[in-house]
Amino acid sequence: MEIKSENTCFGGSQGVYTHASEVCGCDMTFGLFLPEAAQSGPVPVLWYLSGLTCTHENAMTKAAAQGWADEAGIALVFPDTSPRGEGVANDEAYDLGQGAGFYVNATQDPWKPHFRMWDYIADELPALLGAEFALDMDRQAITGHSMGGHGALTLAMGLPGRFRSLSAFAPIANPTKSDWGRKQFSAYLGGDEATWAKHDATLLMQQQGFDGPVLIDQGTNDQFLDLLKPEALAEAMAARLQEGAFRMQKGFDHSYFFMMSFMEEHVAFHAEALYA
Repeated sequence: MEIKSENTCFGGSQGVYTHASEVCGCDMTFGLFLPEAAQSGPVPVLWYLSGLTCTHENAMTKAAAQGWADEAGIALVFPDTSPRGEGVANDEAYDLGQGAGFYVNATQDPWKPHFRMWDYIADELPALLGAEFALDMDRQAITGHSMGGHGALTLAMGLPGRFRSLSAFAPIANPTKSDWGRKQFSAYLGGDEATWAKHDATLLMQQQGFDGPVLIDQGTNDQFLDLLKPEALAEAMAARLQEGAFRMQKGFDHSYFFMMSFMEEHVAFHAEALYA
């Protein structure tokens, strides 16, 4: 693992690290914020999964999360959104290929040699973090935005018992019924739609839900509402009597201004569960 940078941030440290990923078959970069409390012992972990076109850096520099995480004594992990580099398949469209991994394990060419973001987030990166840093991997929570909200929801429900709490900002909520999903699932997973279901948050909520509290925030002025399909997830949560809240926030769009406006509440929500 190579240290790219480490900067004092609030009472802790914001680092950026690169490592050779066996799962993705390329070098992967991630950001990790360690709060001041990590100097005294292992701290719980909040994962932040980013959206289309983003890298590890976007949320790290724009989401305004580190100050609240430092106060709460929580580490923040900012993974990249896809494999990258020479020899890694890509596409001219912004919503497929590098920057658009969709947190799945691709089974189709040319994507399958590298696009294994599910295994990277579920297995490889947690193992590295637990081995290298002062983190309590028995206390994890997860959040994300847009495509990252989709990833947070599907990973949390797909890995029962892993995460104590789950939140999302404007997630892609019903990808099997959306062009933000059908296009990518067809490319990465093939034409058998039965294989797509475990990557659809609405279907997972209908089938099993999440064993813990859930917080979803969605802006009413989001320019991508027709692609996100928040109403499907809200209906599934209500039908299941899922513990948590689905909030429509008046006037907010899909930008990082939306996320930073509610980040304090999301970090506090996760802190309550992580320190319960």
